[in-house]
Amino acid sequence: MPPLATLLETFGPNLGSGLLLGLLGWVVLRVVLPGFYTVDQNERAVLTTFGRARRLPGRTTAELPIAEALRPDERERYQYPQVQVIRPGGPYFRWPWQTVHKISVAVQTMNMAVDPEDAGANQGGSILEAVTKDQLNTGLTGDVRFRVSEQNLYAYLFAIKRPIAHVMGYFVSVLRQKIASFEAPQAVGGEASGMTLELAQAEGISINDLRKNLRDINQHMDQECRSSEARYGVALDASLITSIDPPAEVESALAAINTAHNHVSSDISLARATADQRIVQSRRAVEIETLRAEAEVQPLQALAAELEQLRANGPDALRAYRRFIALGLLDRAQQHVREVRS
Repeated sequence: MPPLATLLETFGPNLGSGLLLGLLGWVVLRVVLPGFYTVDQNERAVLTTFGRARRLPGRTTAELPIAEALRPDERERYQYPQVQVIRPGGPYFRWPWQTVHKISVAVQTMNMAVDPEDAGANQGGSILEAVTKDQLNTGLTGDVRFRVSEQNLYAYLFAIKRPIAHVMGYFVSVLRQKIASFEAPQAVGGEASGMTLELAQAEGISINDLRKNLRDINQHMDQECRSSEARYGVALDASLITSIDPPAEVESALAAINTAHNHVSSDISLARATADQRIVQSRRAVEIETLRAEAEVQPLQALAAELEQLRANGPDALRAYRRFIALGLLDRAQQHVREVRS
């Protein structure tokens, strides 16, 4: 076996070149090629260097329109730096000490009863329970549409551990507070509106009010949750509450109340329609009689005007007119009585 010195003397130059090429190949395979990346259409990316994101100097989320939904005391608390967002495209390059954080900004849908931190909560994420103002434990079902805010990626990636858990917790707390304090909007109007208001107050069941005003509740939730984009970096596009179900033990009683309410409402509507019809008929009768009276008065007024003109021409003209009228009447009469003076 040849000594080591002889091997080095024989293959030394080739060994050095091989090590260099091997090192170069390793750098290409492990550093250069993995450093290229792309960003899909529904994604946005943030690049960090040694864990620090690239920021826009001197700019924070307080300057963005999303901060307008925050209360004045919240603007300082939820003030995050703006970061450089890598938009769809590529290829881009990063160094080994840099990390690419890709986030999907597509709209996502989630059941409002799902608890991201406890899969068994709210009956397995199927029904969200809430208490009404009259102490009824009701079940809510519906969906929430949300998306990651491109304008506040710092909050979503670095400031909050589980942003969607914070958003859902905030949404549920606002919804339960609204259900607990909800009152049906009072109608403002005439006598009919007052009767309807008295009937609704006599009913006194908040679940019926909630069911009738689902649209207003959804709009209220959209309005109240506009600040989630500035708070947690998640924008709630819409909330859709699809049903509100009362407890099983009061379902039959509530159905009976609703049936009675519908019956009374039907009777009131029928009586109101009958009264309106009679009012219209009375108005029409008054108009007809008024027209008849005017039709009888107009010839008399015309005759009075004509006699006034004859009178202006002298007593003989009026006497001749009376004689002419008397002759016409005698001509049309079948018989007449003449007074004979003895």
